[in-house]
Amino acid sequence: MTAPRPRLAVWKFASCDGCQLSLLDCEDELLALAEGVQIALFAEASSNMLPGPYDVSLVEGSITTAHDRERIQQVRAESGLLVTIGACATAGGIQALRNFRDVEEWKQLVYARPEVIDALATSTPIAEHVKVDFELRGCPVSKRQLLELLAALLAGRRPNVSTASVCEECKARGTPCVMVAHGTPCLGPVTQAGCGAICPAYNRGCYGCFGPKETPNPAALSERLTELGMDRAALLRVYRSFNAGAPAFADEAARHE
Repeated sequence: MTAPRPRLAVWKFASCDGCQLSLLDCEDELLALAEGVQIALFAEASSNMLPGPYDVSLVEGSITTAHDRERIQQVRAESGLLVTIGACATAGGIQALRNFRDVEEWKQLVYARPEVIDALATSTPIAEHVKVDFELRGCPVSKRQLLELLAALLAGRRPNVSTASVCEECKARGTPCVMVAHGTPCLGPVTQAGCGAICPAYNRGCYGCFGPKETPNPAALSERLTELGMDRAALLRVYRSFNAGAPAFADEAARHE
């Protein structure tokens, strides 16, 4: 008798859908994946949505409303393993910029009828609300890392996802350091690998899309960025982008307010 295929669910919270699109962009690999798992719920790809429980849930997006704060509890209860994918789910996303200002003020500035907007004062990662079994960083998440994650889960092993810095990826592809060679400000030394060091390969500094690496030292990097001509306002902006809510970046940004 053939063993049942593991059941996979993909969930969306506050996000742009980019990480779900990364999964859809797997194309041929996704077809092969579908032979090994049952895609039980994936609203971005199919209207055929089956009820739980699910063996694995991939969660995109942050918690920004009271309704989603309750909904993530239900997702956790129905999921064997819960994996967060992308900067929104792992660090609150670009929308976590609201965490540093008065959200009511923003409502007045942005919406014609702010009284109908029901939003929390903060945008927070999934791990602040429920137990998360694994995190995949990125804005958007890396297709290569996503496939490695799913293959590892099917094989019952831990995913082989690097926790090194983007600098190591630059060295691996033979890209000269843009800070050393051109004096270009770059977050590569404190940012987790995963993107393949795309920006430095085109003579641009890393923007920190994959969030802080393990044990980063942003204070030391800030000293170097200051030597390259960045003032306090520029340092504040550079740490407050895709992963503004990540503690290491949030704390360093606060030093320059």
